[in-house]
Amino acid sequence: MTLEFRVNGRIAKPVAEVFDAVVDPNKLSGYFTTLGGASAPLVAGTTVTWWGSAPVIVEEVEENARIVFRWDAMVEEGEEAYTTRVEMRFTPLDDGGTMVTIAEAGWRENARGQKSSYMNCEGWSQMLACMKAYLEYGINLRHGYYPSELKGVVASEQEAFVSQVESPDLASNPTSTDRRMNPAHR
Repeated sequence: MTLEFRVNGRIAKPVAEVFDAVVDPNKLSGYFTTLGGASAPLVAGTTVTWWGSAPVIVEEVEENARIVFRWDAMVEEGEEAYTTRVEMRFTPLDDGGTMVTIAEAGWRENARGQKSSYMNCEGWSQMLACMKAYLEYGINLRHGYYPSELKGVVASEQEAFVSQVESPDLASNPTSTDRRMNPAHR
């Protein structure tokens, strides 16, 4: 089984504006990397930091069309580190809007990889919804979404949910063994 996914969403703004909202760290921090921000613009051949702790290795940037980067996958304690590949495509639509497609692949075919791929799929879907609200209506949907972020702590792997719900299944799977927080899920 190959662990990969693709999500997409329509943003009612021109492709140049939508693309810039991902590349520009100040704009990205307005709806996605809200806590800790983004350290620099996405430029091919550079490494930037999102959320103050997640390195993003930028491989390709094709203006107004495509961004490709790698970042650390979540691993269990003692497991060798590796990266997943994220590709974002920006397609102009006839109505003046933009279709944004995000694909991520490269997880190990184990329980941790499967869980991480599901969480990142959720996270990228949330990112697209947040970007739409931010660009079309000037609303930051992330504000208050994760209770930990209200306290200045970057959210990781449903930590707020686990701490608020007493469930033997969830409580028995703490996130403290993760070698990094799940950036797409923040």
